[in-house]
Amino acid sequence: MEGMKGEKRRGYYINYKLMKKKVRLYAQQIEVGTQDRRHVLKDFSRMLDNQIEKIVLFLLEQQGLLASRLAKLDEQHDAIQQQPDISQISELREAYRAVGQDLLKLLYFVEINAIGLRKILKKFDKRFGYRFTKYYIETRANHPYSQLQQVFKHVGIGAVVGAVSRNLHELQDRQGSYLSIYDQPALPLQDPVIDSIKAAVDRLTHSTNFLNFLAQHALIMEEELPAPFEEQVDDQTYHFMSLLLNLANTFLYMVNTYIVVPTADDYSLSLGAAATVCGIVIGAMAVAQVFSSVYFSAWSNKSYFKPLVFSSIVLFLGNIMYALAYDLNSLAVLLIGRLLCGFGSARAVNRRYISDCVPLKFRMQASAGFVSASALGMACGPALAGLLQTKFKIYKLTFNQETLPGWVMAVAWLMYLIWLLISFKEPSREIEENQIPQESNAAVVENDALEKGLKQPLLISLEDTQQDEDGEQECDESEEAPEESRRPATSIRSAYRLLTPSVKVQLLIYFMLKYVIEILLSESSVITTYYFQWSTSKVAIFLASLGLTVLPVNIVVGSYISNMFEDRQILMASEIMVLIGVVLSFNIIIPYSVPQYVCSGLILFVSAEVLEGVNLALLSRVMSSRLSRGTYNNGLLSTEAGTIARVIADATITLAGYLGESRLLNVTLLPSLFICISSILATCYTYNSLY
Repeated sequence: MEGMKGEKRRGYYINYKLMKKKVRLYAQQIEVGTQDRRHVLKDFSRMLDNQIEKIVLFLLEQQGLLASRLAKLDEQHDAIQQQPDISQISELREAYRAVGQDLLKLLYFVEINAIGLRKILKKFDKRFGYRFTKYYIETRANHPYSQLQQVFKHVGIGAVVGAVSRNLHELQDRQGSYLSIYDQPALPLQDPVIDSIKAAVDRLTHSTNFLNFLAQHALIMEEELPAPFEEQVDDQTYHFMSLLLNLANTFLYMVNTYIVVPTADDYSLSLGAAATVCGIVIGAMAVAQVFSSVYFSAWSNKSYFKPLVFSSIVLFLGNIMYALAYDLNSLAVLLIGRLLCGFGSARAVNRRYISDCVPLKFRMQASAGFVSASALGMACGPALAGLLQTKFKIYKLTFNQETLPGWVMAVAWLMYLIWLLISFKEPSREIEENQIPQESNAAVVENDALEKGLKQPLLISLEDTQQDEDGEQECDESEEAPEESRRPATSIRSAYRLLTPSVKVQLLIYFMLKYVIEILLSESSVITTYYFQWSTSKVAIFLASLGLTVLPVNIVVGSYISNMFEDRQILMASEIMVLIGVVLSFNIIIPYSVPQYVCSGLILFVSAEVLEGVNLALLSRVMSSRLSRGTYNNGLLSTEAGTIARVIADATITLAGYLGESRLLNVTLLPSLFICISSILATCYTYNSLY
């Protein structure tokens, strides 16, 4: 692209270094009293307007150049249709691809400027405590002559994308009798350039649909500044059956986790322990998962197949021990069995496989499949327990509602292990490390030069590492050296140092929602038996019904609500609804009724599910891109936060049981109330940085 070559392009980027210095200067001037805040706001707004105008004018110029090239190619396309020639069609297709690649560079240009604009607004709000971002975005974006729309909504680029897509499609080998892509809009476009452009457009618009929203639950994070040509897994190396095996592992593990919930209290009683020991029985799996997540995450750096085999064997043995504990009359064997099941948690491997081994164009669907498998397993576990209401003996082995979950899961894991050994294909580590498609040397050099040139305006300020006036290190990703900004965290300590206040608050929220959900689910059997004399089948139906709400709720939120409100608004509203659910769950009005318990539980669970999706979406946005890969990645940190919350919740249930079942409900809800209020206050504190 003529306008995007050489030194000329540097002058069209947002001058992040200059604006950062201006923010520091404003702070010093306000501190000594040489400037008032009104003048600062006016001057900074004018500077932003000038920067955005510069970007937009260059963007319009480049769009015009692309449109001119497309017009000439359209004339050639019309001529070829009159006299088709295979060689000319091939050349024309390559010419359209070249336009698509230049369009991708232009989108990358817009994306970097949008990120720079977002970061400088965040820095301004943080330094002065204003809600300047909200004011600036609303006043500029809604104005009839808005130039900000060009940056965030890429007005006009859609027409170029459509022209490139349509013509590339028409030049491909056709199948069927349809006339164009408009007759079958769902028809997949095979050209990788179009896939890359679509991914870039989606990142720019933050477009939200059901798959996108659902995929956010998996927290499989893309890098904030992707290369102009995304590093993609080659379609030829992608193995669908291996992905399916990872999703099956996720499903079976969630079934294994929740299949014991309806009967854990009865199992504890049959072994001579208190019913509230069910908290330890259920939570033992989470305790082991705290440690297994780390070593599985590290193991996945070298292999995917071996961790999955190890996981299957350990889970098979753990379920056998869980089932045998009844005939051995040993609570210790029961707990060891559950611990072994936790040590077999390979969810870190499942996440990592999707992130590293699934092509970009399928990654969103795979991430959504990961969450759907988890939700389905969560619903099927209790439902399956409700069906296992029988009792018989084979030799000296007892099969009843307490032991059958263990036997059934042992058989399931054995069958899974056989399937794994037959069908799984270990990805090539060499291919995984070199995922960039092999192109000509000239193209690679050009792309590298382009990437360096594009990043330079945002990276140049790193030459002198300084600290903010408030003592915090300047650590924006865009300000780091290219090598440093891509280097993954190598330890828990280095990962923790990358956590900003906004990230810590989001992890606290994730901890809170996992805590309240675990309290609700784990003590449901004890509470409903004490207050309502529910049978195991009724408890199983209640828990399965809660699990089945996950996907419908995500459809509504992902398809509608997320397009109407900001993520941070949904976050705050969901936290308040979780608080309402917790308050309504307290046993204040005597007698405690079924409608009160069911309605409060439903409000709490559904609100927590909505909160989880928005929370993880914001977490992926505010978390350092250095945590998108390596052992100590974002998925591991969120998993650890959620797992520790579950461990503490289950321990709370067991400890509260010593005060008696009559006090169990209120005592376990008090910590939930405190953590929920704390998370709401923390959200208010960091609200302006959540965009």
